Amino acid sequence: MRHRSHGDGQFQPSQLGQLGRDVVFEAGVLIFHPENVHLGDNVYLGHYSILKGYHRNLLAIGTETWIGQQCFFHSAGGISIGRRVGIGPAVRILTSTHQEAGRGVPILFAPIQTAKVTIEDDADVGVGALILPGVTVGQGAQVGAGAVVTRDVPAYSVVAGVPARVIRMRPAQ
Repeated sequence: MRHRSHGDGQFQPSQLGQLGRDVVFEAGVLIFHPENVHLGDNVYLGHYSILKGYHRNLLAIGTETWIGQQCFFHSAGGISIGRRVGIGPAVRILTSTHQEAGRGVPILFAPIQTAKVTIEDDADVGVGALILPGVTVGQGAQVGAGAVVTRDVPAYSVVAGVPARVIRMRPAQ
C-alpha cells in the first residue's frame, strides 16, 4: 500500500479561501487545504490549533469568533462556525467516521461517512469538548467543558456530560 502525506500544514494567509480583517494566527497554527478555509473579520486562532481543511467542503469561521489553543477541527464533512462564538482550548470537532462494514473488514479500512458540523452564532464550547459528525449546536447554546456532543444541541440550552445532555435552558434576560 502506498501512503502519501497531507503536507505540513504550513500556509500563507493569501492561500486561504477567505481571510477577513484583523485575524490573529498565534504561533504553531497549522492549516491544511487552506483554499477551503474561510475566516471572517476579527477571528482569533490560538496557539497550536489545527484546522484540517479538506479537498472538498468548507471550514468556515465567522466574524469575532475566538478559537482557543490546541483545538483540532477536521472538516471532511464541512464545518460552519457562526459569529461571536467562543471555543475553548483543546476542543475537537470531527466530521467523519468509519461505517460499520462487518467483522471481515478492519475498522480502519471501512468506508468513511461524513456529516457537517454547524455551530450557530453566539454559542460557546467549553474546554476539551468533543463535537461529533452531523451535530448542530444551536444559537446561544453552551457546551460544558469535557462534554461529548453526539446529537443536536437546542438553541440557548446548556449541555454537559458524556454523552452531552441538556441540563438547563439559559434565561431570556
